[in-house]
Amino acid sequence: MPQMVETLEQFVNIESPSHEVELLTASAHFLADLMTRLLGTPPAIIESSEGPHVHWKGGDNAKVLIVGHHDTVFPVGTVANRKFSREGDIVRGPGIFDMKAGIVQAIYGLSHIREVSQVEILITSDEEVGSYTSRALIEERAKACGAVLVLEPSGNGDALKIARKGVGTFLVDIAGRASHAGLEPEKGINALIELAHQVQAIAAIAKPEVGTTVTPTVATAGTTENVVPARARITVDVRVNELSEKARVEAAFAALAPTVAGATITVSGLVNRPPMHESAATELFAVAKRLADEMNIDNLQGIAVGGGSDGNFTAAIGVPTLDGFGACGGGAHADTEHVKVSKMAERAALLAAVTRELITR
Repeated sequence: MPQMVETLEQFVNIESPSHEVELLTASAHFLADLMTRLLGTPPAIIESSEGPHVHWKGGDNAKVLIVGHHDTVFPVGTVANRKFSREGDIVRGPGIFDMKAGIVQAIYGLSHIREVSQVEILITSDEEVGSYTSRALIEERAKACGAVLVLEPSGNGDALKIARKGVGTFLVDIAGRASHAGLEPEKGINALIELAHQVQAIAAIAKPEVGTTVTPTVATAGTTENVVPARARITVDVRVNELSEKARVEAAFAALAPTVAGATITVSGLVNRPPMHESAATELFAVAKRLADEMNIDNLQGIAVGGGSDGNFTAAIGVPTLDGFGACGGGAHADTEHVKVSKMAERAALLAAVTRELITR
């Protein structure tokens, strides 16, 4: 435990925001050194436009793929203002819950099983921004290994995650025409007025009775107070439970039409992560539950959650996938992000036990 906490402090204080390739490179090399020291051999560092992915292989006959990411949502400079800290059983810091503690736990846990030669670990650099450079590699290695355990943080009550919604982001760009707001507003085409109409139309695409949420999250328009806005943009978060909803939602966005004369609309985006159905986790969760009972881990639960992960991709291609093997704590993506130290060794041991079971069965 003291070694894990010390390593976690070092890792958290190495800033690794998405898109920041230089910082992500330093983070990747930290992980490579840790894997080499604890697992005995160095990983491959796979360069990408979004920063390096770290891929460790114990051998050529792996049966389990451990998936995680070392990019975080926190902007450059956050660590300077909010470094790793500890108060009793609680440790805090940017990215500690999602998911630096989970990665540290996994490497330490796997270092204690002889069967680690039949494990692969893939820690990517772009999960928080869509996994566009890593998805193909994740899917390739998942198919090769045949089972996937994901290091995303635990759910409420320290639960594992057995199902996830599909996730997408859409951008709705509106073009109008600028004019002087005081002298001749009638000569303009007001993109902000069009934006107001479109927000209502977009929100109506939601279908809560089947779990589909469509949430406008960011809106921008205009340049200054005395100019009719010529451009506007709406960013929309979409979550779906059912695969059929992906096609319906994408078609609805494609069908958006302007209401202000002369305005034009351009839509981009898609539901990038397909839903992770509970059936993908059924077999693996049964293994985890049985082993947890044997290890006196009380009342391990499996829950469905709204957030997406790289487990969505592996489940969608038919590879058994169980998520939420990372840290126990809370506050993901917030200043309140924290991890319970007392649960770190337990969760590391559970990951190691499940991995060993999947290899030796």
